[in-house]
Amino acid sequence: MRWFIFRFLFIGILFSTGINFCFAQDGLVIDLNNTLKRDLKKENLDSGKLWKKGGVFNLNIGQGSQSNWSAGGDDFSFSINSYAGFFAFFKKDRYSWDNTIDLNYALVNTTSLGTRKNDDRIDILSKLGYELQSKLNLTGLFNFRSQFSKGYKYSGSSRELLSNFMSPGYFLISVGLDYKPTEGLSIFLSPITSRWTIVMNDSLSAKKLYGVDSAQHVKKSIGAFASITYVKKITPVISYNGRVDLFSNYEHNPQNVDVMMNNMFVAKFSKILSASLALDLIYDDDVKLFGPTHDSPGLQLKSVIAVGISIKL
Repeated sequence: MRWFIFRFLFIGILFSTGINFCFAQDGLVIDLNNTLKRDLKKENLDSGKLWKKGGVFNLNIGQGSQSNWSAGGDDFSFSINSYAGFFAFFKKDRYSWDNTIDLNYALVNTTSLGTRKNDDRIDILSKLGYELQSKLNLTGLFNFRSQFSKGYKYSGSSRELLSNFMSPGYFLISVGLDYKPTEGLSIFLSPITSRWTIVMNDSLSAKKLYGVDSAQHVKKSIGAFASITYVKKITPVISYNGRVDLFSNYEHNPQNVDVMMNNMFVAKFSKILSASLALDLIYDDDVKLFGPTHDSPGLQLKSVIAVGISIKL
């Protein structure tokens, strides 16, 4: 709807200019012209309320060093953990457009192990909705997930490449119903969803690690999809942000539902000081990296506890 507002303003300004040019001496027209300008100005001011935008940036740093320390350990260690989250929500009449971007990246460096990555995520979610009735929207949903850099599996002094940017990458497009029974809670359900799994790296594609055939770089799946998001301020200090996505592939083992769940608890101690706990769970039936022979799917679990600065954008 934003383009409609811009078009309305543009046409209105042209109309106002034409009136001034042709009827500059007509007092009645001048009054009408001034009224139109006031209406346009009011509309322009009101349009700013249609969008709710913001974000947060978290940065956590840890460092340790020792020399001739009898308890043992690495001589030096350093860790950095960052998170950036942005949102832009639009609402006018029956139309809504919700957009979120979540970015995570973290590194750990020690004397004995060198530098290793321990967090990496790109997640973009967009939902365009039309209100059918109170709290229920007909919604189109788009989601993209991937990572920034290479990920490895370490074994002693050797390492094996497991992932990279767009290897894998996930694109998901869905149409369904979005139910919002209370503030902060959204339940999206769709019986028809398309998901593309992309593995651009040739060596990873050849191993079929993410369900993409070795002769291909893209796999398309059709299935059912559900997404639940919940944002809650538990106390004046502690807040929670959670999301769970479920996908059932109609074409291959629909009973084995893919699960992605993100949980983040944040305790805000001051304007810039905060502590956070992140807990992520993933099960993807096509990610076959686990088990005794490393060729079976399995539950992936990651948790990060951090203390540092948090800046509201």
